[in-house]
Amino acid sequence: MAQFESFDSKGNPKSPKNKKQVTTWIIWILVIFALIVVRSCMVVTYQDQFKLVRRFGKVERVIQNAGISFKIPFIETVDVIPNEVLLYDLPASDVITSDKKTMIVDSYVLWRVTDPLKFAQTLSGSVMNAEGRIDTIVYNATKNTISNMTQDAVILSRDGKMTVTIIEDDSDVTSNDMTVDEETAVVEITSLTEEIMNHIDNIESQYGIEILTVDVKKLDLPDDNKQAVYTRMISERENIAAQYTAEGQAQAQIIMNTTDKEVAITISNAEAEAEAIRAEGEAEYMRILSDAYSDESKADFYSFVRALDALKASMEGGDNTIILSEDSPIAGIFYGRY
Repeated sequence: MAQFESFDSKGNPKSPKNKKQVTTWIIWILVIFALIVVRSCMVVTYQDQFKLVRRFGKVERVIQNAGISFKIPFIETVDVIPNEVLLYDLPASDVITSDKKTMIVDSYVLWRVTDPLKFAQTLSGSVMNAEGRIDTIVYNATKNTISNMTQDAVILSRDGKMTVTIIEDDSDVTSNDMTVDEETAVVEITSLTEEIMNHIDNIESQYGIEILTVDVKKLDLPDDNKQAVYTRMISERENIAAQYTAEGQAQAQIIMNTTDKEVAITISNAEAEAEAIRAEGEAEYMRILSDAYSDESKADFYSFVRALDALKASMEGGDNTIILSEDSPIAGIFYGRY
């Protein structure tokens, strides 16, 4: 049987070892090529992704579930669309209120893709294109909302509620966008976010995206208006403080006058009662003396005691000289008539 041998470049026969190496290299090349083909056929979809499979530029199918799927290599291509909540920070913009005051609104939007096919058809599957469309829609909604509100209403609606004090059951707070809860004394108003969302049309059917919320980060005034507004606010607060101070002083004066009157009445009643008690004591004292000295045998002793009391009262106040007549009751003490 004839045998064929391979020769090298110099005409020498090749050894079996070289044949084995060539075979190994061919196998490795085939394996790598197979891996490349398999990898090009696989489509890996993650949890936060949509995959659009295109065939010659036309969308053939949409992969919405996470996992591994397959496509025709070199013929079908894959586009990635985000399947998560996205944040878009809108640039600050100027808007004018219904009372012709300019305000600067800085807000952001949370949005997501709900229909990847329509998103690709209308916005070319581009997040940048979607943000541009959202910018226009939200700005128009914000402008329309704030242009129908006064500056004070815009500020009040920033947080969606405010606390008020209801005096004497005066809970008749009326407004198209206000309701009052009498128990908690909190005025619930429609928040600025809700008002803006009410002015946003349904864009899901148009672009396959959904705006979840629009939140205003900051409401500000132009720099040339800030100082005037601050001055007016300070003046208003000073007027309110002065009114509260005047009302407090009036109430304090009423309380002091009432207290002084009550104190004067109490003192007057106490003095009258003391005088009455003192008079009763004097009367009782005189009655006791009268009972004690009503007997004639004790009349001289009574006269003696009264004379001593009169002498004692006369000698008070320093060095005194008393000149008495002989028939004086006091002189009778010294003459031994008692």
